[in-house]
Amino acid sequence: MGNKNKLKKTRAPGKNVRVSVTKMRRIIDRIRNCSYEEALVLPEFMPYRACYPVSQLVLSAAADASTNLGLNKSDLFISEAWVNNSTYLRRFRPRAQGRGYPIRKPTCKVTIQPNSKSVGK
Repeated sequence: MGNKNKLKKTRAPGKNVRVSVTKMRRIIDRIRNCSYEEALVLPEFMPYRACYPVSQLVLSAAADASTNLGLNKSDLFISEAWVNNSTYLRRFRPRAQGRGYPIRKPTCKVTIQPNSKSVGK
């Protein structure tokens, strides 16, 4: 009765990626709803440091989908991708008169969830 409703999904989480959320979102927003091949090529030509972890996550998500679910990589597209805040790396900078000034280096959590174009057919 419920086989059609129980679609298996796979996701590739990236935790504590040392990039701010706003910088990561401009890349994730660009690859969302793209095909697998396009999601691999697009970050290659973007001039941002955060593109490398995104392309690694896309590769990981596709490998996971093909290995665990038996999906064809050419049929995959990025159905969902999101970025959330994570903890801050806290560092201290010496300041005048022996004081310490906190420096917060942001990290983020990235999740990429691929799906197959032929699942609904």
